Amino acid sequence: MPSLRETLQQSGRTTSGKPASPGSDENSYQDLRVRIHGKLLDLIDLTALENAPPEQVREDLRELVERLLIEESVAINETERRRLVTDIQDEVLGLGPLEPLMADPTVSDILVNTHKQIYVERLGKLELTPVRFANDAHLLKIIDKIVSRIGRRVDESSPMVDARLPDGSRVNAIIPPLALDGPLLSIRRFAAVPLQMQDIIGYHTLTPGMAEIMEGLVKAKVNMLISGGTGSGKTTLLNILSAYIPGSERIVTIEDAAELQMQQPHVVRLETRPPNIEGKGEVTQRALVRNSLRMRPDRIIVGEIRGAEVLDMLQAMNTGHEGSMTTVHANTPRDALIRLENMIGMAGLNLPPKTMRQQVSSALSVVIQIARLTDGKRKIVSVQEITGMEGDVITMQEIFTFEKTGIDPDGKVLGHFHATGIRPKFQQRLHVFGIELKDELFDPSITYE
Repeated sequence: MPSLRETLQQSGRTTSGKPASPGSDENSYQDLRVRIHGKLLDLIDLTALENAPPEQVREDLRELVERLLIEESVAINETERRRLVTDIQDEVLGLGPLEPLMADPTVSDILVNTHKQIYVERLGKLELTPVRFANDAHLLKIIDKIVSRIGRRVDESSPMVDARLPDGSRVNAIIPPLALDGPLLSIRRFAAVPLQMQDIIGYHTLTPGMAEIMEGLVKAKVNMLISGGTGSGKTTLLNILSAYIPGSERIVTIEDAAELQMQQPHVVRLETRPPNIEGKGEVTQRALVRNSLRMRPDRIIVGEIRGAEVLDMLQAMNTGHEGSMTTVHANTPRDALIRLENMIGMAGLNLPPKTMRQQVSSALSVVIQIARLTDGKRKIVSVQEITGMEGDVITMQEIFTFEKTGIDPDGKVLGHFHATGIRPKFQQRLHVFGIELKDELFDPSITYE
């Protein structure tokens, strides 16, 4: 099969086809796009495009698409012509109809509900887009293109898959028979340039004083747990806090799907592996946490704990790997500790509840609760310190809180941050590391909107 450049150089070649005029009819346009794309694939060798510069390939595709339009005597206006060329370029080189959304820096989530309906999240709010796939087969082809890049597969025998894009975006796909109405695709976007602490201070996610204390906690090697709901910004906050880890330390990250964007030079990244089609070859987070202890880590960062690996993570925190961090799904700091206790039970050990709670209270020092409010804004709504045990109960004290006071006519959540007035025990540890905190940081009379 000739390459793309060779195809363009064959001046006498023609294709057969009936004249078409899509006009303003979207269905006619999609029919034309599918037909032109199909003829294009008959003419070129896609493997020849892999090593060619993307800019050159886009230009060659444009020339070839325009030639096919002339040969088919298609009557379309200049706007439709440019749209058709762009759509086919995106189809061959990228993710088809999703490319414009992937190029939009304001889009944080892309949610494809079959080929007919695509939502995006912008600034914490979901909105319906006019973007569509031609049909479910078209959507399935894009899903297969995504997962095949990392050696995964999706079909009736394996209808669910987690994958990631080259830019680090997390992808989840689920297809029939599990998805009743058609293929479903979810893409969690990540910023090309990772957010920094000053960015989320500007977004009023937290106050400068809270940021100062969190920076000190990381530098003083305090074990922390970040708790929150889905899409609340747990991983983003973990990324930001990890930037304060000194570059001289060896960091091991463990994730189900690699999302963390560490900036330090000495980072070892580990990722779980699902079972193959025979049900073998699975590597769990627990196995990776255990293995990481043999890799001489200074800090272990687990993207999110979901099961039995929590026991090994807590033991690592209790045996010299100070300053380790992880995240968990929970609605409150107290719920987060209950979830940890439940997950310890998943390890298959019949430990008494008090023993499990002692493991948690001795391993963790701070729980940070982050939430996505009804207006789409993310806020750190509580910072709590674990102070030990009283009987069979883990004791905690809240250091900072976000207090909601109402909602304005535009739907914006009103409220303010303030300290509770409690001096944390970790202040002494920060002092040992040469980090001094100002008294006004803990003044409950000072509020921040």
